Amino acid sequence: MPCISKSVNVYQSVSKIPISSIFFKTVTSSIKDAQLPIIYRFISLLQEFSRNLICIQSIHSQIITNSLSKDEFLVTKVIKSYSDLGSLNDARKVFDQVTDPNIFIRNTMMGGYFRNEKFMDTIELYHRMRSLGLKTDSFTCTLALKACSSLSDVESGKIIMRNAMENGLASDRFLGSSMIKFLVKFGDIDEARSVFDELPCKDVVCWNAIIGGYVQNGNFHMALNLFWKMLCGGIIPTQVSIAILTQACGGIGNLELGKCVHGFLNSLGMGFDILVLTSLADMYCKIGDVESARRVFDRMPTRNLVSWNAMISGYVQNGCVFDGFELFRRLVLSGCEFDSVTIVSLLQGSAQLSSLDNGKVLHGFVLRRGLQSNFIVSTAIVDLYAKCGDLKLASSVFDRIKERNVISWTAMLMGLAQNGHAEEAMRLFGQMQEEGVVANVVTLVSLIHACAHVGSLKKGRSVHGYLIRYKISFNEVMRTALIDMYAKCGKLDSAKRVFDDRLKSYDVVLWNSMITGYGLHGRGDEAIDVFNQMKTEGIQPNQTTFISLFSACSHSGLVEEGMSLFLVMNEDYKIRPSEKHFACMVDLLSRAGRLEEAEALINQMPFAPGNAVLEALLSGCRTHKKIGMGIRTADRLLTLDSMNPGIYVILSNMYALGGRWNEVDYVRGLMRKRGLRKTPGYSLLEVNNLVHTFFAGDNSHPYWEEIYQMLEDLRIQMETLGYYPDTSCVLRDVDEEKKVRLLWGHSERLAMAFALLCTPAGSLIRITKNLRVCSDCHTVTKYISKIARREIIVRDANRFHHFDNGKCSCGDYW
Repeated sequence: MPCISKSVNVYQSVSKIPISSIFFKTVTSSIKDAQLPIIYRFISLLQEFSRNLICIQSIHSQIITNSLSKDEFLVTKVIKSYSDLGSLNDARKVFDQVTDPNIFIRNTMMGGYFRNEKFMDTIELYHRMRSLGLKTDSFTCTLALKACSSLSDVESGKIIMRNAMENGLASDRFLGSSMIKFLVKFGDIDEARSVFDELPCKDVVCWNAIIGGYVQNGNFHMALNLFWKMLCGGIIPTQVSIAILTQACGGIGNLELGKCVHGFLNSLGMGFDILVLTSLADMYCKIGDVESARRVFDRMPTRNLVSWNAMISGYVQNGCVFDGFELFRRLVLSGCEFDSVTIVSLLQGSAQLSSLDNGKVLHGFVLRRGLQSNFIVSTAIVDLYAKCGDLKLASSVFDRIKERNVISWTAMLMGLAQNGHAEEAMRLFGQMQEEGVVANVVTLVSLIHACAHVGSLKKGRSVHGYLIRYKISFNEVMRTALIDMYAKCGKLDSAKRVFDDRLKSYDVVLWNSMITGYGLHGRGDEAIDVFNQMKTEGIQPNQTTFISLFSACSHSGLVEEGMSLFLVMNEDYKIRPSEKHFACMVDLLSRAGRLEEAEALINQMPFAPGNAVLEALLSGCRTHKKIGMGIRTADRLLTLDSMNPGIYVILSNMYALGGRWNEVDYVRGLMRKRGLRKTPGYSLLEVNNLVHTFFAGDNSHPYWEEIYQMLEDLRIQMETLGYYPDTSCVLRDVDEEKKVRLLWGHSERLAMAFALLCTPAGSLIRITKNLRVCSDCHTVTKYISKIARREIIVRDANRFHHFDNGKCSCGDYW
């Protein structure tokens, strides 16, 4: 260490500081007071003027003048005084000029760096001490380890812990607690437990550290077991202990246990502690008992902002958004300040409600309070606007975030993906990679869902490749998303490989995704096989499992099998049928033409039928041309939902099937009067990594002339093979020739023609359509697959159709 060679230099640097006459008299009289040793008189002065840097510098000059600058005890106090005032340069000058600083002086300097958040300097001083062979103690290691934790410097932290263990310091309970917290923070709970178990003396801080670690790790049962052991060991819990305990109860979601904890903390006399009561209210909110949480909140003798935030956040988490806003109003009227945490909760609540107006009001609050620089708040605003469908505003806020992290990027990506802008989401993902931001699981799952939505297999595979390349853990959420993506992109074999690569999984959602995938492709028998495998492996099906199974049976014409499963659900698994289950069963019967049975089932339902059930029956009536029943069903639907354009369209189609054109005109006029529009049909096709969108009758595509010429050539070839157009699909009062022209303008035909023009001969064609494919387009696609010798996969609103050599996998049943 550098030693002091010319103490006059320090004196010169501080002796020029102006000193008030009162201060000078105080210092002079104190120094001359013979009743106190001079060192203690200076220590007393340092404490008295601890908040005034000029006074501390003046006292320091007097210490030098009185030749006391080498007294280790006094030097330690001077270093601490400078550090406490943030004057680290002065503190370091004093430190560097001590010839052989003892461990207390060294720890004081390290402590000064740490308290002033100079974490790199803290670690550097530790390593310098080690390199010079100077002794370190548990306090030295604790400071250095905490600095590593603050910097997320895992490697340096492990070196410090290893050094501490080698020097026999790890048995110290203060250092032990810090080691446990460090290991927990970076996910090594098993090593943290080993450190805890080896501590010879464990105080409540050590117990809190390891119990809190298990809570952070999601192992709530182990946390509760350890808390019980702590009590059995005679350790009295603190307020922090109780706060951790309530977190564990909230994580488990056991209301009875939570109430027991409530009684226990009252018996400890903590029933009026604000930290304990706040954590208790938060626990009730996490369990879902917001009424009990509010009672705890209302009985608090005093409240701080953390208490208000916990209750507002709890309301939002439980879907009671309006209660959260009312509590916020009370907070503002009480004159209390709010912070970014308050605003973020309210923004999340507005996003739940898709309330753009509320969001804009909150955005105004943020701007007036100057909170827009807080990236968490800005990210919540991006998320809100995206969920409300206003991507322009979301993008505007996102572009102004200066320090965007993975959460900010993910919010914008999810917004684009959820609003059907998969192309923009993928472009933004590329920009994110260029800026060096590493995607997390949420980002990647959102991208996978976006690829599934537009049927972009290449982009979906590229995200899958990113997961493998960066060795991101394939958890069950990720596997489920990949299975869904591959199934919706028509690669059921790839979906099955992802499913089969799982370890033994009890996550029913993963199994449901595979059943749903088979159902989409009309492979009902294999969907039932997966269900049977579930039973063999002891996995309990849920309501969604049976919805997926009924849907699979419906698309495959497995009526009897579906009816049997309906009975099994109720009798063997005690799952009461919901409206969705009845809707699936009505759909199953209606597709098979058993419309009277479907209507009878509706009449036997234990509750009034809703939209989903009646829409399933109406769809069957349209397919099987049961006009009377269809009109009757449509009328019932309109009494439930008079603003659903889909119902008007089907009702109009029903009248058109019966040739009742006056009624068709009336229904369409009613739609116009109510401002309702029919959903335009479109088809998506991915070529050379770009997704092309085709609308019915669209001539805006750059290659539209070539596309229509290709379709004309195909029509001529098809007619030689016996094709005759089924114009009953055109529900318009126009002549036959116009109906044929309208048929040949359907979006999937435009997409197929473009694919034949722009893709290699013999390659697979994949098309995604937003509406149900009509019977004539289905016939045409079978012909094209034979003429062009191409396999064509079409995903419509209901299911997948695999066309090959003039045949379709659905067997003309859809």
